[in-house]
Amino acid sequence: MENDSTLYVGLDVHKESITVAYALGTGEVELLGKIGTTKTDIERLSKRLQSKARRIHIVYEAGPCGYGLYRQLMQKEFDCMVCAPSLIPKKPGDRVKTDRRDAIKLVRSLRAGDLSPVYVPSVEDEAFRDLARAWVSAKDDLQRARQRLKAFLLSHGVRYNGRADWGPMHR
Repeated sequence: MENDSTLYVGLDVHKESITVAYALGTGEVELLGKIGTTKTDIERLSKRLQSKARRIHIVYEAGPCGYGLYRQLMQKEFDCMVCAPSLIPKKPGDRVKTDRRDAIKLVRSLRAGDLSPVYVPSVEDEAFRDLARAWVSAKDDLQRARQRLKAFLLSHGVRYNGRADWGPMHR
């Protein structure tokens, strides 16, 4: 190992690619480039980062890709943080967003201590949350389908005078 200083790493994560930037200690932020999102790509990145420093702090924004990357990096014993995109400090007038700029901004904010972590649920909690969301979506879909059916029947002159609670009498 050349240097035992802390390596700060920012990842701009997308479905098909991850843009990586890093800074060694208080040094200049450098762009490592784009990598894929497969386990092999993450494994290769891990080895490259471990060759640069002993202590490695990694951050990426919470997003639709979930927490699989976080768990994979934690297994490698990296200090990893998932931050809330809405809580990342922004300069007024800074409107241009690119993957490179986002990764570099994450490194600088991590090094400065300006980022707030989000709660990363356990695998069981995440599975229960997904199930609950699917259940609510199915209930909403059922309610919309019933409303469409009632509107269709009404437009064709079929009226129901009783209580429309979708019980046996209504059917």
